[in-house]
Amino acid sequence: PVCSMGTSSSRFYSALAKTLSSGAVSQHQDCLEQPDSARLDPIDPKELLEECQMVLQKRPPRFQRNFVNLSKTTASNHRPIRVMQWNILAQALGEGKDNFVQCPMEALKWEERKCLILEEILTYKPDILCLQEVDHYFDTFEPLLSRLGYQCTFFPKPWSPCLDVEHNNGPDGCALFFSRERFQLVSSTNIRLTAMQLKTNQVAIAQTLKCNETGRLFCIAVTHLKARTGWERFRSAQGCDLLQNLKSITQGAKIPLIICGDFNAEPTEEVYREFSNSSLNLNSAYKLLSPDGQSEPPYTTWKIRPSGECQHTLDYIWYSQHALNVNSALGLLTEEQIGPNRLPSFNYPSDHLSLVCDFSFNQDPDRLL
Repeated sequence: PVCSMGTSSSRFYSALAKTLSSGAVSQHQDCLEQPDSARLDPIDPKELLEECQMVLQKRPPRFQRNFVNLSKTTASNHRPIRVMQWNILAQALGEGKDNFVQCPMEALKWEERKCLILEEILTYKPDILCLQEVDHYFDTFEPLLSRLGYQCTFFPKPWSPCLDVEHNNGPDGCALFFSRERFQLVSSTNIRLTAMQLKTNQVAIAQTLKCNETGRLFCIAVTHLKARTGWERFRSAQGCDLLQNLKSITQGAKIPLIICGDFNAEPTEEVYREFSNSSLNLNSAYKLLSPDGQSEPPYTTWKIRPSGECQHTLDYIWYSQHALNVNSALGLLTEEQIGPNRLPSFNYPSDHLSLVCDFSFNQDPDRLL
């Protein structure tokens, strides 16, 4: 059942329970943008957040996370650009394939879980939002986020595992959202990643944006690499392919770059080293939270499956360290907050933590690599 709520945006939100059939989704899956929703009345984000909290009133309150100030430079003359990276856990996989043995099925109900996801997004108010495992794009995220002022793009996996689950909502994929008020879209590229010259089931979206306040160009990319142990060389090849594409799009790093992704790779893997050592001069933003600025967080995902407990660092926000500064980053949840049953839970909607960073442009736009 969906809560009955009174305002026009509430009625629109409640209507989202009528999800599109997977057939309807497949008809649209190649669309770059869905402009119709953007022409509908805007939604007040505070009002939508209150509605989400009404739906969630029987659940425990959301976890408190604080931003850590990382800026070592003088204040920038423009507002920081807030970027959010998050594998939100595909609904079909959470309910049908992932076997979170300590997570009650009740905690995975979409009507409430989507409100937890939206609450997280609305709380941190990113200017750019990069999501993986999105299988409710057309019936939830695109209609709502477009009315919150975002331009929306979705690129599904060619053979999504969600389609193997009964009563699925179509394929999952990567989605990229940016504030129409803050940025203009210059170019957009959907990339189907290759490995060993073979097209793979993993994808990326790369968009060149123009910042309306500064006039500066930058590229934002989102990806989700192949999962599971034993596929390390495959991930490495996918990473090389993505880097080659991004070198072309950024004209060899002349255009600053931010890459968000679930890489399914620990920092010890080859694909991590490829990004660290790339000619694009990338750094991983969350390393800056460590005392020496050189170590990744101890985990970005923590779950319990039938095979045992899985605690890994797999999610990253890479950035052009010559052109961009990381002003702050959102601290991760502590083990105590996560709790003994790990993720997902009644408190938190995904098995992956969201990563959020505030970026500013280097004040010298002509600074060389």
